Amino acid sequence: MGGVGRDTNSGTTMQMPERLRLTGLEELWGVAIGRDPLTEALSEQAAFGSLRQALEAAVLPALRRPPCVVSFSGGVDSSIVLALATHVARREGLPLPIPITNRFPSVGKADEAEWQERVVSHLGIEDWTRLEWDDELDILGPVATDVLRRHGVLMPFNSHFHYPLLEQAAGGSLLSGIGGDELFGSVARANAARVLVQRRPPHLRDLHSVAFGLAPRALRARIIARRRPFHDYNWILPSHRRRLAHAYASWESQEPLSCDRSLREWWWPSRLVQCGLASMSMLAGDFEVLMRSPFVDPDVLAACAHAGGGAGLGTGSRARGFESIVGDLLPHEVIWRRSKASFAGAFWTGRARAFVERWDGRGVDREKVDVKLLRAQWSLAAPDPHSFQQLQRAWLASQPA
Repeated sequence: MGGVGRDTNSGTTMQMPERLRLTGLEELWGVAIGRDPLTEALSEQAAFGSLRQALEAAVLPALRRPPCVVSFSGGVDSSIVLALATHVARREGLPLPIPITNRFPSVGKADEAEWQERVVSHLGIEDWTRLEWDDELDILGPVATDVLRRHGVLMPFNSHFHYPLLEQAAGGSLLSGIGGDELFGSVARANAARVLVQRRPPHLRDLHSVAFGLAPRALRARIIARRRPFHDYNWILPSHRRRLAHAYASWESQEPLSCDRSLREWWWPSRLVQCGLASMSMLAGDFEVLMRSPFVDPDVLAACAHAGGGAGLGTGSRARGFESIVGDLLPHEVIWRRSKASFAGAFWTGRARAFVERWDGRGVDREKVDVKLLRAQWSLAAPDPHSFQQLQRAWLASQPA
């Protein structure tokens, strides 16, 4: 597919927003860590009476700026966003949203065609754009390298996945399902919160999480550091690996025990959320697109925190939480499905491997990275995605100034 990434910036790279200036540890590991200093915690006051009202309000600005396209993979989160947007558009007399789907015929694990057809048919949508790709969305494919030239390395490494969809939405809006996994209390301490806040007798399986939830923060940090397989990231030199383990465990151990506080004070102001939103906003600006992600909309998170309280809304099941809010919009089996597509095979193809074969070691910090072990990691059939931003930096360093 040609024409991806029209040059609205005269071929120049936009200045990197302050929020996207990564720390040294974030550059090494490819994941944003800690609290974003530019973001305040959400207010305890919810702007909407119910979570459903907040979700509907979150999609409305996008619907009022057509064409409104929905990044639609066929997974639960994107299906819910599409169903919500379609419902609100019909109620308000607005143009229906247009689902747009990246498909990868050669990547079997990314095949969601059956679920996609089921959702689109149920919603009665006729206008559906499907884009078929081979290796063009590789982390060093033409779409990714266009983004790298314009904006530098972004967080996350696969931000370019939405770039063709944003081009299709030029001048309009795009809705995504980013953040759905976390909305209903899939936080690390949710089980303990439900036992303690609801004061119900714990099941045997809950005892471990309750003990962990009540442990002092310093002890939780040590346990988190041991649980995370930081030794697997062997391309990072040991001293920096220890610093990384400490920084990550220190941040995760700060998560409040109650689910409402976790959403307002820990998840929303996290750099993981804010860097992702900033990256998508910057890419959307290339095409003058309004980018909205309802599941990480501040009013939606505040409404979820207010409605769920300390125990959260998930009651042990994300699907049960979603069904209680939008169960009238989608078939039961769509909301409760357990399978999930993987797009890993679309990001690592012959394009990335070809660059690795000719890589001369430039573009990485040799005081922090073992070049030999990094090359060995990239020689695997399925390298660790935590190393992908290192490869993108190496590619940028190989380009003419």
